Amino acid sequence: MIRYRIQELLAEKQFRDGRRVTLMELSEATGISRVTLSKMINQRGYSTLTDHLNRLCRYFNCRLEDLAEYVPDEELKT
Repeated sequence: MIRYRIQELLAEKQFRDGRRVTLMELSEATGISRVTLSKMINQRGYSTLTDHLNRLCRYFNCRLEDLAEYVPDEELKT
């Protein structure tokens, strides 16, 4: 399963900027709906568009491997 690291990246950005960054702000900056961002964060195995991944990488100024990681299904069962 693919796990998105959006919460971790938001926390890092908040620390760097010294202020809170909301999902609504992220939504407005990327053009990705808040509902979609919430699903990416909270719903296991959520499938999204590559365009969304591109927009998030641009916003966080990161690489795809910083945004998402592969977690084997066996690790989820423990």
